[in-house]
Amino acid sequence: MTTPTNAETPPTPRPAGVRRVLAESGYALSAFVLALPAFVLVVVDLALGVGLSILVGGVLLLALATQVARGLARLERYRQRVMLGRPAATPAYHCAPEGSGIWRRGMTALRDPQSWLDVVWCVVGLVTATLAFAVTLLWWAVALGGLTYWAWQVFLPAQDNGGLAELLGLGDGRLAESLLNLAIGAFAALTLPYAVRLVTLLHAGTARVLLSSRADLQAEVRRASDGRAAARDAEAASLRRLERDIHDGPQQRLVRLSMDLGRARRQVDRDPDAVAATIDGALEQARETVEELRRLSRGIAPPLLVDRGLQVALEDLAARSVVPVTTAVQVPAHPALSPHVETTAYFVASEALTNVAKHSAASGARLEVRPEGSTLLVRVEDDGTGGAHPAKGLGLAGLAQRVAAAEGRLEVDSPLGGPTVVTARIPLEAG
Repeated sequence: MTTPTNAETPPTPRPAGVRRVLAESGYALSAFVLALPAFVLVVVDLALGVGLSILVGGVLLLALATQVARGLARLERYRQRVMLGRPAATPAYHCAPEGSGIWRRGMTALRDPQSWLDVVWCVVGLVTATLAFAVTLLWWAVALGGLTYWAWQVFLPAQDNGGLAELLGLGDGRLAESLLNLAIGAFAALTLPYAVRLVTLLHAGTARVLLSSRADLQAEVRRASDGRAAARDAEAASLRRLERDIHDGPQQRLVRLSMDLGRARRQVDRDPDAVAATIDGALEQARETVEELRRLSRGIAPPLLVDRGLQVALEDLAARSVVPVTTAVQVPAHPALSPHVETTAYFVASEALTNVAKHSAASGARLEVRPEGSTLLVRVEDDGTGGAHPAKGLGLAGLAQRVAAAEGRLEVDSPLGGPTVVTARIPLEAG
């Protein structure tokens, strides 16, 4: 079994300017302080575990090494979120069932791929941490030393063989030496943010690949699984609703139609004058049944959507709305939208406008559909009384399910007194 990702410290806002340089410098300098003991602890533990691997104690030492590496990896993720403001998700680790003995817990840790990635990080991290520490310390020392050389130069003993300025042919004396060191310090100060940024990205990027890449993959798998589950639930709910609508509507009308036709047949001999009225009633029932079946089929796959595309179908939907609707529809034509994206967007607009007509007491609504990055934005806003929420029903729960099935996200903003804004963001391509 695996442990779910726990609630984590959210990333702090990324610092900018001088604060960013100071934060990245602190991160780079402290990286070596943490990486050295981490390397020693894990490598020594692994060496002892491998050397004693023929004994039970050796296996337990290897398991202990993975646990130590796991704790140090959590610390590194926390540092990235707090000091750099970078997202650093924690993967789901394999975990032995509750109440398991020490042997099973140890073997479970050894079978966890992420535990070994944490061990690799404790070894590789020392290399990147040493580089980050050395470059950051060197740049800060050169920048501060060069910019302040003129102030503490007087305390240096006189040099018989001349200074750096004289060796470079730039002149002799304290003034030449001060100006040269000032120029070197200014150059170091100007390039400091870039040098620190480079080594910070190297260290943090290596950590992200080893410590958080599996978390991103697991999140993708969870999203895909949740999308499939939502699709199954939405499909089941749609089938149940369709079955109920057919049973309560067309099926009852067809039963009555068959009864009317049977009565008309019996009336042919007994009461010919009443046959015409009975047949007229049967024809009316047939027309109403056809209309209701047409309405139900529009709810499944509107012919206009299939034949002429999303933009025309949405404009027709707005024109048929009971509440006046203004539209701002910009459907991307190249590449053409996937059928599931078109169907989901149409369903969102249709259900939201139906809710506006039934529950909002609104005098008007606005439908906006447009591409937004890699998603299709569907937004319906009304000037009604508000108070809508998926927990209250109103079709919003099913709507959220349908959007989740397309790997999208639904947001409902409906304070009491209005307005109500329903926003769906549907990926243009499946993840």
